[in-house]
Amino acid sequence: MRASLLGALEDRSGRALRDLRVSVTDRCNFRCRYCMPREVFGPDFAFLPRDQLLTFEEIARVVRVAAGLGVRKVRLTGGEPLLRRDLRDLVALLAGIEGIDDLAMTTNGSLLATHAVSLRAGGLRRVTVSLDSLDDATFRAVSDVKLPLAQVLEGIAAADAAGFTGIKLNAVVKRGVNDDGIVDLARFGHDHGYTVRFIEYMDVGASNGWRLDDVVPADEIVARIAAELPLEPLEPQYSGEVARRFRFRDGAGELGVIPSVTQPFCGTCTRARLSAVGEVYTCLFATRGRDLRGALRGGADDAEIAALLSGTWRARDDRYSQLRTSATPGAPRVEMSYIGG
Repeated sequence: MRASLLGALEDRSGRALRDLRVSVTDRCNFRCRYCMPREVFGPDFAFLPRDQLLTFEEIARVVRVAAGLGVRKVRLTGGEPLLRRDLRDLVALLAGIEGIDDLAMTTNGSLLATHAVSLRAGGLRRVTVSLDSLDDATFRAVSDVKLPLAQVLEGIAAADAAGFTGIKLNAVVKRGVNDDGIVDLARFGHDHGYTVRFIEYMDVGASNGWRLDDVVPADEIVARIAAELPLEPLEPQYSGEVARRFRFRDGAGELGVIPSVTQPFCGTCTRARLSAVGEVYTCLFATRGRDLRGALRGGADDAEIAALLSGTWRARDDRYSQLRTSATPGAPRVEMSYIGG
């Protein structure tokens, strides 16, 4: 029986489970400074062996059970999800699950030109591309790769041509690194019909050297853009929406800011995360997750999987961003590349 018939599955703070982020791999071909710095994730770093990753069928089973508990939105993440071979097959499995109204993917865009058409044909509905700068030198410095910015822009254009609508571009803003390109990114979205979302630099994981002084507050980001491209605020589209949305006054689309540091939205968070090895995390800043892989491979039926998921969510009391203090940066936490952003 669906959660919609039983009432929403809620945690200790009355937050309903609506979104599931699925990491399909912990590997990435970028070494972004705010996520996978090369000095930590170098040539000798031990990534997960393939046999430890959930199979596509196991992922689909978890999503199907989660849909029965009220999940309506699924986003594929990584690492870089397009490094997982035959990802279109997983997309096709998930697209056919009853109750999932929104199937999306976040990618760095470097492989998107090759896969956009097949992913769209498989049933992927939306795509978000991480794009931290339109300056090639800054882009390479932030992502710490030799790959040219043009390859990511080609991927975005390919997604557009393949028929993806509502394409979003995510930019993590760090003071003194890429904040001088905020307006350029906003203008790029304005001119091409993409929704750019500016994300406050967060203390995810324990290896990115986060400092509060490096955060450019969302209000400052909006003010800088509005000075050149007039904006007006929009009402949230749904409860739990993390982005504050603004419309360009000339009618050419919108942009968003995600103020997770200066204006935490823990109180309305509806997201759970499934790691590539089948652990469920109820917060991006969690220290450990609840293992589902053991149950999946140990013969548990769907009711038992549902009980594990619902019990984990009902016990949830996470509100890290509301409780963040000067002592929390650097505390032990799972890395974002392991559970998806």
